[in-house]
Amino acid sequence: MNNEAVITCAITGAADAFGKHPDLPVTPEQIANSAIDAAKAGASIVHCHVRNPETGKGSRDVNLYKEVVDRIRSSGVDVVINLTAGMGGDLEIGAGSNPLEFGASTDLIGPIERLAHVEELLPEICTLDCGTLNFGDGDYTYIATPNQLRTGIQKINELGVRPELEIFDSGHLWFTLRLIEEGLTDASAMWQFCHGIPWGMPAEPAVLQSLISMLPEGAFWTSFAISRMQMPWVAQSLLLGGHVRVGLEDNLYLERGVFASNAQLVEKARNIVELMGASIATPERTREILNLIKRD
Repeated sequence: MNNEAVITCAITGAADAFGKHPDLPVTPEQIANSAIDAAKAGASIVHCHVRNPETGKGSRDVNLYKEVVDRIRSSGVDVVINLTAGMGGDLEIGAGSNPLEFGASTDLIGPIERLAHVEELLPEICTLDCGTLNFGDGDYTYIATPNQLRTGIQKINELGVRPELEIFDSGHLWFTLRLIEEGLTDASAMWQFCHGIPWGMPAEPAVLQSLISMLPEGAFWTSFAISRMQMPWVAQSLLLGGHVRVGLEDNLYLERGVFASNAQLVEKARNIVELMGASIATPERTREILNLIKRD
Protein backbone atom coordinates (compact mmCIF):
# COMPACT_ATOMS: atom_id res chain seq x y z
CA MET A 1 0.00 0.00 0.00
CA ASN A 2 1.08 3.56 -0.70
CA ASN A 3 1.25 5.63 2.48
CA GLU A 4 1.57 9.05 0.83
CA ALA A 5 -0.89 9.77 -1.96
CA VAL A 6 -0.68 12.39 -4.66
CA ILE A 7 -4.21 13.42 -5.68
CA THR A 8 -4.75 14.60 -9.25
CA CYS A 9 -8.02 16.37 -10.07
CA ALA A 10 -9.13 16.24 -13.73
CA ILE A 11 -11.19 19.41 -13.96
CA THR A 12 -13.44 19.25 -17.02
CA GLY A 13 -12.21 16.98 -19.83
CA ALA A 14 -13.39 17.22 -23.42
CA ALA A 15 -16.16 14.63 -23.50
CA ASP A 16 -19.77 15.45 -24.33
CA ALA A 17 -20.72 16.35 -20.74
CA PHE A 18 -21.92 19.88 -21.46
CA GLY A 19 -25.59 20.07 -20.52
CA LYS A 20 -25.41 16.88 -18.44
CA HIS A 21 -24.06 18.70 -15.38
CA PRO A 22 -25.53 22.09 -14.39
CA ASP A 23 -22.21 23.50 -13.18
CA LEU A 24 -19.64 21.86 -15.44
CA PRO A 25 -16.66 24.23 -15.74
CA VAL A 26 -16.66 25.60 -19.27
CA THR A 27 -15.18 29.10 -19.43
CA PRO A 28 -11.51 29.67 -18.59
CA GLU A 29 -12.54 31.49 -15.42
CA GLN A 30 -14.78 28.59 -14.33
CA ILE A 31 -12.10 26.02 -15.11
CA ALA A 32 -9.42 27.97 -13.25
CA ASN A 33 -11.64 28.63 -10.24
CA SER A 34 -12.61 24.97 -10.07
CA ALA A 35 -8.94 23.98 -10.23
CA ILE A 36 -8.10 26.40 -7.43
CA ASP A 37 -10.94 25.03 -5.28
CA ALA A 38 -9.74 21.48 -5.94
CA ALA A 39 -6.24 22.45 -4.85
CA LYS A 40 -7.59 23.97 -1.65
CA ALA A 41 -9.43 20.69 -1.01
CA GLY A 42 -6.23 18.67 -1.26
CA ALA A 43 -5.36 18.08 -4.92
CA SER A 44 -1.68 18.65 -5.58
CA ILE A 45 -2.03 18.27 -9.38
CA VAL A 46 -4.77 19.74 -11.56
CA HIS A 47 -5.21 18.23 -15.02
CA CYS A 48 -6.77 20.78 -17.37
CA HIS A 49 -8.58 20.74 -20.68
CA VAL A 50 -10.34 23.80 -22.09
CA ARG A 51 -13.74 24.15 -23.72
CA ASN A 52 -15.25 26.54 -26.21
CA PRO A 53 -17.16 28.97 -23.95
CA GLU A 54 -19.99 29.28 -26.46
CA THR A 55 -20.59 25.63 -27.34
CA GLY A 56 -19.10 23.82 -24.34
CA LYS A 57 -17.19 21.47 -26.64
CA GLY A 58 -13.56 20.58 -26.08
CA SER A 59 -11.07 22.99 -27.62
CA ARG A 60 -7.34 23.29 -28.29
CA ASP A 61 -7.32 27.10 -28.45
CA VAL A 62 -3.98 28.26 -27.01
CA ASN A 63 -5.51 31.52 -25.75
CA LEU A 64 -8.08 29.62 -23.68
CA TYR A 65 -5.31 27.55 -22.12
CA LYS A 66 -3.31 30.70 -21.44
CA GLU A 67 -6.17 32.31 -19.55
CA VAL A 68 -6.69 29.20 -17.42
CA VAL A 69 -2.98 28.87 -16.60
CA ASP A 70 -2.54 32.59 -15.91
CA ARG A 71 -5.50 32.60 -13.54
CA ILE A 72 -4.22 29.58 -11.61
CA ARG A 73 -0.65 30.86 -11.41
CA SER A 74 -1.73 34.32 -10.24
CA SER A 75 -4.18 33.00 -7.62
CA GLY A 76 -1.64 32.52 -4.85
CA VAL A 77 -2.74 28.88 -4.50
CA ASP A 78 0.10 26.42 -5.02
CA VAL A 79 -0.71 23.48 -7.31
CA VAL A 80 1.09 21.52 -10.04
CA ILE A 81 -0.41 22.27 -13.47
CA ASN A 82 -0.87 19.36 -15.85
CA LEU A 83 -2.20 20.22 -19.31
CA THR A 84 -3.72 17.71 -21.70
CA ALA A 85 -1.98 17.29 -25.02
CA GLY A 86 -4.52 14.81 -26.31
CA MET A 87 -6.64 17.15 -28.39
CA GLY A 88 -6.24 16.81 -32.14
CA GLY A 89 -6.32 13.02 -32.37
CA ASP A 90 -10.01 12.61 -33.14
CA LEU A 91 -11.04 10.59 -36.18
CA GLU A 92 -14.65 9.69 -36.92
CA ILE A 93 -14.67 7.04 -39.61
CA GLY A 94 -17.37 7.37 -42.24
CA ALA A 95 -20.24 4.95 -41.83
CA GLY A 96 -20.87 1.81 -43.83
CA SER A 97 -19.12 1.57 -47.19
CA ASN A 98 -17.77 5.15 -47.02
CA PRO A 99 -15.06 5.02 -44.33
CA LEU A 100 -13.05 7.86 -45.91
CA GLU A 101 -15.97 10.28 -45.58
CA PHE A 102 -14.87 11.37 -42.13
CA GLY A 103 -17.52 12.60 -39.71
CA ALA A 104 -17.99 16.02 -38.15
CA SER A 105 -16.17 15.00 -34.95
CA THR A 106 -12.89 14.56 -36.81
CA ASP A 107 -10.12 16.86 -35.57
CA LEU A 108 -6.83 15.34 -36.63
CA ILE A 109 -3.55 17.24 -36.48
CA GLY A 110 0.11 16.31 -36.16
CA PRO A 111 1.99 15.56 -32.92
CA ILE A 112 3.84 18.89 -32.74
CA GLU A 113 0.64 20.88 -33.32
CA ARG A 114 -0.95 19.01 -30.41
CA LEU A 115 1.72 20.53 -28.17
CA ALA A 116 1.34 24.17 -29.24
CA HIS A 117 -0.14 25.28 -25.91
CA VAL A 118 2.42 23.25 -23.97
CA GLU A 119 5.28 25.00 -25.77
CA GLU A 120 3.65 28.38 -25.14
CA LEU A 121 2.84 27.90 -21.44
CA LEU A 122 5.38 25.31 -20.20
CA PRO A 123 3.31 23.53 -17.55
CA GLU A 124 5.12 21.23 -15.16
CA ILE A 125 3.38 18.17 -16.65
CA CYS A 126 1.56 17.41 -19.89
CA THR A 127 -0.12 14.24 -21.11
CA LEU A 128 0.77 11.87 -23.91
CA ASP A 129 -2.05 9.47 -24.86
CA CYS A 130 0.06 6.43 -25.63
CA GLY A 131 -1.80 4.68 -28.42
CA THR A 132 -4.73 4.50 -30.78
CA LEU A 133 -8.07 3.44 -29.29
CA ASN A 134 -11.64 2.66 -30.32
CA PHE A 135 -13.22 5.29 -28.09
CA GLY A 136 -16.73 4.17 -27.24
CA ASP A 137 -19.33 2.69 -29.56
CA GLY A 138 -19.86 3.94 -33.08
CA ASP A 139 -17.09 5.03 -35.44
CA TYR A 140 -15.01 7.36 -33.27
CA THR A 141 -11.33 6.54 -32.76
CA TYR A 142 -8.47 8.31 -31.05
CA ILE A 143 -5.33 8.26 -33.21
CA ALA A 144 -1.81 8.18 -31.78
CA THR A 145 0.57 6.16 -33.96
CA PRO A 146 3.99 4.95 -32.79
CA ASN A 147 5.85 7.53 -34.88
CA GLN A 148 3.54 10.33 -33.75
CA LEU A 149 4.22 9.33 -30.16
CA ARG A 150 7.96 9.27 -30.70
CA THR A 151 7.81 12.77 -32.17
CA GLY A 152 5.61 13.97 -29.31
CA ILE A 153 7.77 12.60 -26.49
CA GLN A 154 10.91 14.05 -28.07
CA LYS A 155 9.28 17.50 -28.17
CA ILE A 156 8.04 17.20 -24.58
CA ASN A 157 11.56 16.29 -23.49
CA GLU A 158 13.02 19.29 -25.35
CA LEU A 159 10.57 21.59 -23.55
CA GLY A 160 11.61 20.28 -20.14
CA VAL A 161 8.05 19.21 -19.32
CA ARG A 162 7.37 15.97 -17.44
CA PRO A 163 5.31 13.54 -19.55
CA GLU A 164 2.24 11.89 -18.08
CA LEU A 165 1.97 8.69 -20.08
CA GLU A 166 -1.73 7.91 -20.32
CA ILE A 167 -2.32 4.18 -20.70
CA PHE A 168 -5.79 3.18 -21.95
CA ASP A 169 -4.94 -0.38 -22.95
CA SER A 170 -2.20 -2.91 -22.28
CA GLY A 171 -0.53 -2.36 -25.64
CA HIS A 172 -0.05 1.29 -24.73
CA LEU A 173 2.10 0.25 -21.77
CA TRP A 174 4.01 -2.16 -23.98
CA PHE A 175 4.83 0.75 -26.28
CA THR A 176 5.97 3.05 -23.44
CA LEU A 177 8.39 0.34 -22.37
CA ARG A 178 9.74 0.38 -25.93
CA LEU A 179 10.20 4.15 -25.59
CA ILE A 180 12.41 3.46 -22.57
CA GLU A 181 14.46 0.96 -24.60
CA GLU A 182 14.87 3.62 -27.30
CA GLY A 183 16.03 6.20 -24.75
CA LEU A 184 13.04 8.49 -25.34
CA THR A 185 11.74 8.34 -21.75
CA ASP A 186 12.67 6.65 -18.48
CA ALA A 187 11.28 5.62 -15.12
CA SER A 188 10.99 9.28 -14.06
CA ALA A 189 7.90 9.66 -16.28
CA MET A 190 4.44 9.67 -14.69
CA TRP A 191 2.32 6.66 -15.65
CA GLN A 192 -1.48 7.12 -15.59
CA PHE A 193 -3.62 4.00 -15.97
CA CYS A 194 -7.07 4.89 -17.33
CA HIS A 195 -9.79 2.30 -16.67
CA GLY A 196 -13.38 1.91 -17.74
CA ILE A 197 -13.38 3.87 -21.00
CA PRO A 198 -15.01 1.74 -23.71
CA TRP A 199 -13.15 0.02 -25.33
CA GLY A 200 -9.95 0.24 -23.43
CA MET A 201 -9.09 -1.41 -20.13
CA PRO A 202 -11.95 -2.52 -17.89
CA ALA A 203 -12.03 -1.41 -14.26
CA GLU A 204 -10.90 -4.77 -12.92
CA PRO A 205 -8.27 -5.02 -10.16
CA ALA A 206 -6.49 -7.92 -11.87
CA VAL A 207 -5.92 -5.76 -14.95
CA LEU A 208 -4.24 -3.03 -12.92
CA GLN A 209 -2.14 -5.60 -11.06
CA SER A 210 -0.86 -7.04 -14.32
CA LEU A 211 0.07 -3.60 -15.62
CA ILE A 212 2.01 -2.43 -12.60
CA SER A 213 3.95 -5.70 -12.58
CA MET A 214 5.44 -4.58 -15.92
CA LEU A 215 6.59 -1.13 -14.79
CA PRO A 216 10.27 -0.29 -14.34
CA GLU A 217 11.51 -0.26 -10.77
CA GLY A 218 10.79 3.01 -8.97
CA ALA A 219 8.19 4.21 -11.49
CA PHE A 220 5.63 6.76 -10.29
CA TRP A 221 2.18 5.57 -11.23
CA THR A 222 -1.37 6.61 -10.63
CA SER A 223 -4.71 5.37 -11.90
CA PHE A 224 -8.39 6.14 -12.15
CA ALA A 225 -11.67 4.60 -13.23
CA ILE A 226 -14.65 6.46 -14.58
CA SER A 227 -18.22 6.92 -13.44
CA ARG A 228 -19.41 4.97 -10.38
CA MET A 229 -16.05 3.20 -10.09
CA GLN A 230 -14.19 6.44 -9.44
CA MET A 231 -14.17 6.28 -5.64
CA PRO A 232 -13.69 2.51 -5.29
CA TRP A 233 -10.69 2.95 -7.57
CA VAL A 234 -9.15 5.49 -5.18
CA ALA A 235 -8.88 2.70 -2.62
CA GLN A 236 -7.83 0.15 -5.24
CA SER A 237 -5.00 2.29 -6.56
CA LEU A 238 -3.73 3.15 -3.10
CA LEU A 239 -3.79 -0.49 -1.96
CA LEU A 240 -1.62 -1.55 -4.90
CA GLY A 241 0.94 1.19 -4.16
CA GLY A 242 -0.17 3.93 -6.53
CA HIS A 243 -1.57 7.43 -6.46
CA VAL A 244 -5.09 8.61 -7.31
CA ARG A 245 -7.11 10.76 -9.69
CA VAL A 246 -10.66 12.07 -9.40
CA GLY A 247 -12.59 14.91 -11.02
CA LEU A 248 -15.49 15.86 -13.25
CA GLU A 249 -13.65 14.70 -16.37
CA ASP A 250 -14.20 11.13 -15.18
CA ASN A 251 -17.37 11.26 -13.07
CA LEU A 252 -20.13 13.86 -12.62
CA TYR A 253 -21.68 12.60 -9.39
CA LEU A 254 -20.87 12.75 -5.69
CA GLU A 255 -23.40 9.99 -5.07
CA ARG A 256 -26.38 8.62 -6.96
CA GLY A 257 -28.42 11.55 -8.32
CA VAL A 258 -26.25 14.22 -6.67
CA PHE A 259 -24.02 16.30 -8.93
CA ALA A 260 -20.51 16.94 -7.63
CA SER A 261 -18.02 19.75 -7.76
CA ASN A 262 -14.35 19.02 -8.26
CA ALA A 263 -13.60 20.15 -4.72
CA GLN A 264 -16.19 17.74 -3.34
CA LEU A 265 -14.71 14.84 -5.29
CA VAL A 266 -11.24 15.68 -3.99
CA GLU A 267 -12.56 15.93 -0.44
CA LYS A 268 -14.22 12.52 -0.76
CA ALA A 269 -11.04 10.97 -2.18
CA ARG A 270 -9.00 12.58 0.58
CA ASN A 271 -11.32 11.09 3.20
CA ILE A 272 -10.86 7.63 1.70
CA VAL A 273 -7.08 8.00 1.64
CA GLU A 274 -6.90 9.25 5.22
CA LEU A 275 -9.33 6.64 6.53
CA MET A 276 -7.00 4.04 5.03
CA GLY A 277 -4.19 5.48 7.13
CA ALA A 278 -2.28 7.28 4.39
CA SER A 279 -1.38 10.96 4.12
CA ILE A 280 -1.90 13.45 1.31
CA ALA A 281 1.12 14.80 -0.54
CA THR A 282 1.31 18.59 -0.80
CA PRO A 283 2.22 20.27 -4.10
CA GLU A 284 5.71 20.92 -2.73
CA ARG A 285 6.11 17.27 -1.78
CA THR A 286 4.71 16.18 -5.16
CA ARG A 287 7.42 18.20 -6.89
CA GLU A 288 10.02 16.41 -4.76
CA ILE A 289 8.61 12.99 -5.63
CA LEU A 290 8.44 13.75 -9.36
CA ASN A 291 11.54 15.97 -9.45
CA LEU A 292 9.61 18.89 -10.91
CA ILE A 293 10.68 22.52 -11.12
CA LYS A 294 7.98 24.97 -10.05
CA ARG A 295 7.02 27.40 -12.80
CA ASP A 296 5.68 30.90 -12.17
